Amino acid sequence: MRVRSLLVVGVDASQIAVSAKKAGYKVYAADHFGDQDLKAACKESLSAVRQRRGSSCGHFAADYIPSTILKMVKTILGRHAIDGAILASGLEDAADTLKEINDLVPIIGNTPEAIGKVRKKTAFFKELKRLNLPHPESRVAHSLDEAKTIAQDIGYPIVYKPLTGFGGTGIGKADSPKELQDLLRNAAKRRKSILIQEYVEGTPASASLISIKNSVMTLTINEQLLGLQRAMKAHSFGYHGNIVPLSASEDIVRRCREVSEKVVQSFHLIGSNGVDFVITKEGIPKIVEVNPRLQGTLECVERVIGLNVVEAHVLACTERSLPKPSGVVRKFATRLILYAPNRCIVPDLRTFEETRDIPLPGVIVEKGEPMCSIITEAPTRDTSLRKARDIIGSILSLLITT
Repeated sequence: MRVRSLLVVGVDASQIAVSAKKAGYKVYAADHFGDQDLKAACKESLSAVRQRRGSSCGHFAADYIPSTILKMVKTILGRHAIDGAILASGLEDAADTLKEINDLVPIIGNTPEAIGKVRKKTAFFKELKRLNLPHPESRVAHSLDEAKTIAQDIGYPIVYKPLTGFGGTGIGKADSPKELQDLLRNAAKRRKSILIQEYVEGTPASASLISIKNSVMTLTINEQLLGLQRAMKAHSFGYHGNIVPLSASEDIVRRCREVSEKVVQSFHLIGSNGVDFVITKEGIPKIVEVNPRLQGTLECVERVIGLNVVEAHVLACTERSLPKPSGVVRKFATRLILYAPNRCIVPDLRTFEETRDIPLPGVIVEKGEPMCSIITEAPTRDTSLRKARDIIGSILSLLITT
């Protein structure tokens, strides 16, 4: 299959679209936010949020609907002949939508069926147990009473998670039955099932991998940034970005690589995939989740190892070829997501060359909603992170609260 044009589909398509354009593809996109760097990278893009000066970009949790993405996919395909689709975040739990998209244009990557196998929580954790891969004890509860019983069996503190979602949305920690009851009362009224999981104290991390049938390569092991107060996200498990690579001993990196490669091979995943885990104090990576698509680490990985990840993904899926191993990593790259501290009018963020996911100047971003991402690099982890924080400080000083 010779691929010349790509349709990037998901919540936030900017990073993937920019990478695809650099690789020489004709790029189209259907996403939620409709940021300026996405539009600049695409021949055509449609977005659920129609950014206008003086208008609000809305609330993602309330406004995001996968079927809206599907409608935009149909519109773009009605106008253009496109060779294949690449998934960004946001559709991995929308099985019916994925199947419809795949019927319209072939998804370059994992099939909807393969994606379902790693996203259905009960079956996924049962398979991890069968494979003897380390993971937090995890069980699905269908009612508040069942959640309390499971939590008691696992032992407090526990983490509760929605069965679908991404970016840490809806995830929380409970230290007692009363706290769990208070937090889950509304979910129980809506009869939503939830995942009750053992709380593992340690370092949140991830692996970025490329795989073909019978072979898998780890590109990088990454540090995840969760719950950073300076980044303005309210809840403690919110995704704020990443630092590539993880600063850890060779032994810990080797363990992370081994478990990540085993889970990708065991579920027969292809192309770009991400594995999330928590590294315990004893240095054991416990698998939390698999993201069977390109990840938010994309630009940081590309900067650190000098590889176009989108091109590597396409070649792995269409020609069954893996990239050559990269050399020694000599720098760190940070992606830090800024969430609006208040309801704000956005300034022209194009004045900061490190800014990504750039909204239209003059739009309103609601409190707690994502405003932009910052990408920095430096010879050390701390310097790279500090540079990103400093830029966020400069942006905050320009915001106008409304």
